[in-house]
Amino acid sequence: MKAIARLIQVVAKLRGPGGCPWDRKQTHRSLIKYLREETRELASALFKGNPKHMEEELGDVLLQVLLHSQLASEKGLFDFHDVARTLTKKLIRRHPHVFGGKKLRTAGQVIKQWKIIKRKEKSGVRR
Repeated sequence: MKAIARLIQVVAKLRGPGGCPWDRKQTHRSLIKYLREETRELASALFKGNPKHMEEELGDVLLQVLLHSQLASEKGLFDFHDVARTLTKKLIRRHPHVFGGKKLRTAGQVIKQWKIIKRKEKSGVRR
């Protein structure tokens, strides 16, 4: 947790007064090309299976998440902690076979259940 807190501070400093001119001028839109690039590089690293390369590319994708979270935080919309809380709730909600009483035995059953839950969420129905 300390490493994440420190990373959030570093990204905020990069974007803050006296920070990096490149980071300070970025917007959600301007960062899209970097998110795409870093995602492709991560996919390549995963395909190749080199653990050090995977670690580095995962960090680069995480940086993109942190930058977008910082931009949103600066506008008072949400921050990285909100992103993490939202993801945690979603994972728990979409895994009732792990965090609830429902038991599923196969990956196929899990995928079917996931799709059902996701469809209900998109239509505004919460469990």
